[in-house]
Amino acid sequence: MSVFDRLLDYYGRQCWWPADTPFEVMVGAVLTQATAWTNVERAIARLKESDALSATAMRELDTEELAALIYSSGFHNTKARRLKALVRYIGEAYDDDIEAMRGEDSAKLRRELLAVRGIGEETADAILLYALGKPSFVIDAYTRRLSHRLGVTPETETYPAYQRMFSECLPLDQALFAEYHALIVRHCKEVCRKTPICEGCCLRSVCPTGQT
Repeated sequence: MSVFDRLLDYYGRQCWWPADTPFEVMVGAVLTQATAWTNVERAIARLKESDALSATAMRELDTEELAALIYSSGFHNTKARRLKALVRYIGEAYDDDIEAMRGEDSAKLRRELLAVRGIGEETADAILLYALGKPSFVIDAYTRRLSHRLGVTPETETYPAYQRMFSECLPLDQALFAEYHALIVRHCKEVCRKTPICEGCCLRSVCPTGQT
């Protein structure tokens, strides 16, 4: 919580995830795999322009048509197949009712999402946290980097171990998890880069890496 408070005081609230609807968050979570967010924004804009940003519309599109619309996101053919699998799951399991999904148990939803082709742990947790309002901490490369530099890592550096570390040391609160992950991303993009800019870092006084 000390790290969170320092980040929040320095950067302010990030108000993530940038999207108009929960479904748009889900789409963004798939498209942002292995690409910059600016590329995702262009792909989502194309989907909106084509009236294709809904589960129903995506099911009606051919995979090739969908891939063309999301071309800017990179790996567009693979991501189109993943989106098709996602909207098939949402339709078959919940009849496209996102609110019904929100009402389901977090663990059940996570198991279902992980069973969807192309949905890994990071993407599943991003959907749970930002689209469905579930307290599921997202572990990404930025989170691992910051944890390592702060000298706070689990014994086994696996995804579940990192997630347990955050979940067990923080209040189980969706808003806190969402804000914390957004702040970590902001900090690692601007300061705690692959080559860190430690001078003036708001975490330097508690960071072994920054101090050395």
